[in-house]
Amino acid sequence: REQLTSLMTRRRQLLEMRVAEGNRLEKASAQAARSIRAVIRTLDKQISQIDKDVDGQIEKHFKDQRALLEAVKGVGAVTTMTLLAALPELGKLGRRAISKLVGVAPLANDSGKRQGPRRIWGGRGEVRAVLYMATLSAKRYNPAIASFYQRLLAAGKPKKVAIVACMRKLLTILNAMVRDGAMWDPTKHVLPSVKP
Repeated sequence: REQLTSLMTRRRQLLEMRVAEGNRLEKASAQAARSIRAVIRTLDKQISQIDKDVDGQIEKHFKDQRALLEAVKGVGAVTTMTLLAALPELGKLGRRAISKLVGVAPLANDSGKRQGPRRIWGGRGEVRAVLYMATLSAKRYNPAIASFYQRLLAAGKPKKVAIVACMRKLLTILNAMVRDGAMWDPTKHVLPSVKP
């Protein structure tokens, strides 16, 4: 897992450099653009190699967990790699603890008699970012998350609140699947959809 985490950290660094070079390319002169394009090609090759190394590491040590996670619509390769590398507690904690660890649990903002709105904060930003992207995909293609999202909107929840709730639900489902070693069962999580 340490090797996988190290590879994922390096992958993230390379992607950040790739984005920075892409941003520089937009405002570069013709001569500078050639140099930037050469650096981008080099970074693309490095990212491709890291992806192969990560894939080999997961195939060798986390094959069963990968099969469980990628069986869920919305969860792709990057989400799986990030969860396996940056969230070793997946499947070992309860739903509330794992939600708080990732930073998708609503936390109190109270002081004395004042009760403030509940907010999410803290947690593992890298995991939360890929979980957000997985949830955007899942709310379109995963019937369990899509129906949950529609129910929340029908109940008057703001879209951002509904998305965070769906992130928490997706994380809870993935956590339970890894804990139990159970494959994705769409009938287990789908609730009746609400018609707008």
